[in-house]
Order: sequence, then structure tokens, then C-alpha cells
Amino acid sequence: MSKIVAIIGRPNVGKSTLFNRLVGCRQAIVDKTSGVTRDRHYGKSEWCGKQFSVIDTGGYVVNSNDIFELEIKKQVLFAINDADVILFLVDVYVDITDLDMAIAEILRKNKKKVLLVANKVDNSEKIGDAQIFYKLGLGEVFCISAISGYGTGELLDEVIKSLPHTENESNNAQLPKIAIVGRPNTGKSSLLNSLTGEVRHIVTPVHGTTRDSIYTRYNKFGMDFFLIDTAGLRKKGKISENIEFYSVMRAVKTIEDSDVCLLMIDATRGIESQDVNIFRLAETNNKGIVIVVNKWDLVEKNNKTTNEYTKNIKNHLEPFVDVPVIFTSAITKQRILKVLETALEVFKNRKLRITTHKLNEVLLKVISAYPPPAVKGKFVKIKYVTQLPTPYPCFAFFCNLPQYVKESYKRYLENKIRSLFTFTGVPVTIYFRKK
Repeated sequence: MSKIVAIIGRPNVGKSTLFNRLVGCRQAIVDKTSGVTRDRHYGKSEWCGKQFSVIDTGGYVVNSNDIFELEIKKQVLFAINDADVILFLVDVYVDITDLDMAIAEILRKNKKKVLLVANKVDNSEKIGDAQIFYKLGLGEVFCISAISGYGTGELLDEVIKSLPHTENESNNAQLPKIAIVGRPNTGKSSLLNSLTGEVRHIVTPVHGTTRDSIYTRYNKFGMDFFLIDTAGLRKKGKISENIEFYSVMRAVKTIEDSDVCLLMIDATRGIESQDVNIFRLAETNNKGIVIVVNKWDLVEKNNKTTNEYTKNIKNHLEPFVDVPVIFTSAITKQRILKVLETALEVFKNRKLRITTHKLNEVLLKVISAYPPPAVKGKFVKIKYVTQLPTPYPCFAFFCNLPQYVKESYKRYLENKIRSLFTFTGVPVTIYFRKK
């Protein structure tokens, strides 16, 4: 199951800096002005082979009339509620404040695993100053500097130890988990009701009727798996209700926990930017993807409509276009079983393993026919290929100068792998390593 680490604290203690450090990129805006982070940020982190999600929240405030600060407080509380581990950040340059005390009181009552982190510890003197935070009653104080990275290794070691460990996490025999995702009101719950033959989920024209991710065991027609209906994912700027923030967080977590995502698109509106954002989220998490164009019965069609619609969708999804597109209607039940059959095919593709002998037999010939371009007069020689033991397709190419292999050549190899083997609907990751 997906694991979430939430970073909380009062304004201007360095939460966004720590977030950027953990996810390995400058994704959150960092500024000396307090309250810069007004929305939460979401990213992936990995330590010692273990992956987890990181949520950066706005600074917690109390007794404020600022509408933004009131919303920040509510979103922080939701993040605390759904996180597996909480990093409570304090500033070693500032004594314990009333806000720190208020946050500590909430955390003591919450019974979640809390790691108290003293930030901006950039010399030995500040390590001594950090001992004052033991007064907060939250146990050991971890001294770090989010800017330089000092102490973050020890902190991450503790994070990994504190995350819940699910038995049989990598058990290949577990049932496939297929998540139905998309913007609000694209027909996700209608599709699930049609598939199960029962009205298990409320369906209304109102955006955001589904608030939580709901698991349903599907065992019909020789198929056995979990179907997951999720809340619609809107753009951040349109997330106004507090409960909707919680729903979106759950939906993101569900995508991470799934094996295959059915991305529902409203045929009457066409593919939009938020559809592409959801697609990229599933792609980034290396999930199998099937594009489901719903409400197809409401579209005026001719003999070219399907091909033109498919071409338009794939133009928006480049460069990853090896994705099945199915046109359906949840209300009329048009091609709904085809959706499930395709999802299970994609699940099978995601589990596909190619022997090292077979890979080298076919790919080394491809590489020999079209080797990587020379860079600065130096030639890249690829000698060996193997598939890595990951839950999704990853390939390692061993060569003499991996740093000189360009992105265009990686795409060439990916396209060759897709043409030689069946990885339709599944992101393929390629690494170049020093031989």
C-alpha cells in the first residue's frame, strides 16, 4: 500500500525546503516571506529502496482572520489525518512559540507517528540549542539542515523504520487492483455500477459526488480483481471545499496503490489539460493505463470520428502513446466488458518478464544496426541488456559511457522494445549504467 509522510509546522520554518530536499527537485516555492505555501505539494521520495509520498503543507496558524490561513489550517489537519508519518518541523533559531505548542498538543492527541525535526541546525552550537524542543513532549529531536542536507540521512532512516510494513507487499499472486480515475462527473461511478449490476455508488450531475476511494471485488465472467472508484481530480485552483482536498489526496493515494488506471474522459468535452495531468500522474507512478472515452453515445459520429478522436488524444499524450483507447457508454453498457478485458491485458503486460538471453539476442542486433551517436568524438558501446526485478518494466543497458547517451536514443530503444515485445499500456523505464 502507498505510504504518506506529511511535513507540518508553523510558517517559515523550512517545510518547503525540506520537501524539495526529500523529493529531489525544486518543486515547492521557497521564500523568506511566511505563508508562501498556501496549497499542499505532493511528491515521491525514495530511501534505501523504499518509496513513499511526501506532502508539503502550508504553515499552521491559529486565531487568524486571513481566509487563506484558515484554509491552510484545515488542509494541515486533513494531511495529519491521512499521513502514516508526520514530520513536525521547528526552527532552531527561534524558541518554542505558542504555535509550536498548539501543533504539539494536536499531535499528541492524534496518536500518529510523529518525528520532531529541528531545522536550520548548521553548526554544533545549534545542536545544543535544539534540546529545548524536548519540552514539546514528542520524544527525540532530529537535528537537520534542509538546505545543506545535514542530518537528513538519519531522519530518513527513522522515517523508513516508522512507515507501516504490509505483509506480502510484493506478492505477485495478489488480485489486480484497477482504479477508475478522471475529472469529476466523467461517469466513473456509473461505470462501476454498470459493471457490478448494482447501484453501489451515488450518481448525480453534481461535481464531486464521490468523496472517497471505494474498493469493490469483481468476480464475474472468469475475471477476479478489485475495482476502485475514486473522487474526481480537479485542478488545484478549483479545490475549494475542505472535504474535497481530502478526497483528492485519497484519489492520488489510490493511483499509487493500483496496478492499472482506467482514465475516464468525457467524450462530449474531449481531452483536457487535467486529463493529461492525471495521465502523467499514473505514468510517473509506472501504472498500467487504459483510456476510456465515456458518453460516446452522446457524440455525433461518422466513419472517421473514432480515428480522429484517438489521434487527438494521443497527440496530447506524447511521447507515451502506446496506450489502448476504448470508446464506451456506462449508461448503455456499450463495450464496458471490453474495458475490463483490456485492463487485465495491460496488467499482464506490466508483469511481463523477458529473459536476459532473449533481450540480448534481439536488442544487441538493433543496437548494432543503429548505434548511439558519437559525442565529442567518443563512441558509446552497449554490451549487455537485462530487465530489472521491479514490479513494472525496467531495463538496464550496460555501456562504457552512459553519460553520453541522449534522450532521443533512449526513446528509440523504448520504441524498439515496444515493437518487439508486448508492453502496450505500460510505461517502460530505461537506465544506462557503467559496464
